[in-house]
Amino acid sequence: MQSSPLSGEAQQLTLPIRPCAPPEFVFARVFQRLGLRRSVPDFHIEYRPFSSLRSDINLRGNRARVRISDVLKEAPPLVLEALAEILLAQLFRRRASEEARECYLAYVFDPAVRRQIDETRRKRGRIRLLPAQGQHFDLEQIFARLNERFFKQELSCSRIGWSARHSRSVLGHYDPAHNTITISRSLDSSSVPGDVVEYLVFHEMLHIRFPLERHGSRRVMHSRAFREAEKSYPDYRRVRDRLKRLFSQ
Repeated sequence: MQSSPLSGEAQQLTLPIRPCAPPEFVFARVFQRLGLRRSVPDFHIEYRPFSSLRSDINLRGNRARVRISDVLKEAPPLVLEALAEILLAQLFRRRASEEARECYLAYVFDPAVRRQIDETRRKRGRIRLLPAQGQHFDLEQIFARLNERFFKQELSCSRIGWSARHSRSVLGHYDPAHNTITISRSLDSSSVPGDVVEYLVFHEMLHIRFPLERHGSRRVMHSRAFREAEKSYPDYRRVRDRLKRLFSQ
């Protein structure tokens, strides 16, 4: 990666972002504002029909290719500016400002935008789930028991099933767009205690009860209310310790 100094005089000549400025202008302006001591890259920006709210940047030589989810195509200029700062900070191993991160998250957590994101994921994304009935555990039965015992049968999910792959790193996942719960196939084993599987299903059910939140510039998956509810699971600490021992081997 070649670099060249950016003079203070050149920085002083930068202009404020115009309300309807092209995205390439926005990225160049944010790049200059970050004070990176190299020439401004030649930005090429395209909106892509990703299945998730994904954006990325790649730099080769002095050409920067930026791909942005088309869900953000109608975002206000200030949000695009915030995204530009976040992506450029990641690229050059800097920390984006609290203001940029908070601005971006405030937009994507807006209820109307959130609905659009979820609808896009439902149309474009696919969830690969194996049937809930495994060799050793039936996830639908576990879900029904937990729903009656802890949630007064108030929770619902479109589908619960085993993952297509054996994973020891991601043991469970709740997808709010598809309203599905996935449990890793590595748990469908005679060597795994039943209360461990039930606890993991319980954990994912709590994500239905307590959705993802935004606190300022942070995304909070496990809020205080979530953690307190999780500790209500019988023998919570013992089950957690058993789970750690199983997957630390």
